[in-house]
Amino acid sequence: MAVTDRVTRHAGPSPSTGRDGGNVRRLALSQQVSKWDFKLSPYLYVSPFFLLFAVTGLFPLAYTAWVSLHNWNLIGGQGKFAGLENYAFVVAQPYFWNAVGNTFSIFILSSVPQVVVALVVAAVLDANLRARTFWRMGVLVPFVVAPVAVGLIFNNLFADQFGLINEMLKALALDPVRWHSDPVASHAAIATMVNFRWTGYNALIFLAAMQAIPRDVFEAATIDGAGRLRQFFSVTVPMLRPTIIFVVITSTIGGLQIFDEPRVFDQSGLGGADRQWQTLTMYIWELGWGQRNFGRASAVAWLLFLIIVLIALLNFVITKRIASQEGRK
Repeated sequence: MAVTDRVTRHAGPSPSTGRDGGNVRRLALSQQVSKWDFKLSPYLYVSPFFLLFAVTGLFPLAYTAWVSLHNWNLIGGQGKFAGLENYAFVVAQPYFWNAVGNTFSIFILSSVPQVVVALVVAAVLDANLRARTFWRMGVLVPFVVAPVAVGLIFNNLFADQFGLINEMLKALALDPVRWHSDPVASHAAIATMVNFRWTGYNALIFLAAMQAIPRDVFEAATIDGAGRLRQFFSVTVPMLRPTIIFVVITSTIGGLQIFDEPRVFDQSGLGGADRQWQTLTMYIWELGWGQRNFGRASAVAWLLFLIIVLIALLNFVITKRIASQEGRK
């Protein structure tokens, strides 16, 4: 009996032991697959966006840079390599700098009042209004209207001879404004169109951020004796700082790329007789489709891209410095 026990002990692993080894290997493989899934799944989930962005964003950007370095026209296609000649030609043109000045002028007249009015509208919509859903949907209606339709309507409102605005000024015994001749007046009219379309959209963004603020903060401010105006400037605006930064950056990018509103402000589409409201995007359109020189148009497009990047970096540095100073306080 003892001999039998010794033979059994030294006969090697039993079938059950072999099955246990297989289970261990399968468990190890499952753990490894789970680890890979934990590490790779987030990247797989976001990869469709980056693949689509590479096709529709990065490739056109790189291809535009390639076109800007060649004598490229609409009919003949790619010509000989020109290097930085297109950039040198564009920078030497007075129309380019005129377009830069017009773009920044319209951008300032539109973006600054737009952000301020959107904040006020969002604060009103955040109050206890009757039919709040109706009013919140109503502010988004101008954004739904096609830009061309908005441009045509406002073009008639700001017409020099028969426009509604000038008729109202005449009724008030004031001199009419030459909206299509005076550069400042034309910029103000175009900025009004931009504000009409985008103020409600930005107001809803601010409204969503306001509703995320804990109501306990406002209750504490009310107990401390702060009124609504004091709460708005001391509580609401500081807590909306990340959202304000986001809206400012997106408004900057959109304002520097403005095209639809100034394009339909007159029938020629060149930005006035003296190009007094021609923007950089309109200048790109003139070079590309008017003069059929895609190389120079691509050079202007890349210069506009660099301008937007520089302003975005400037906004980032300023906001980071403001945040660091407030953190020290």
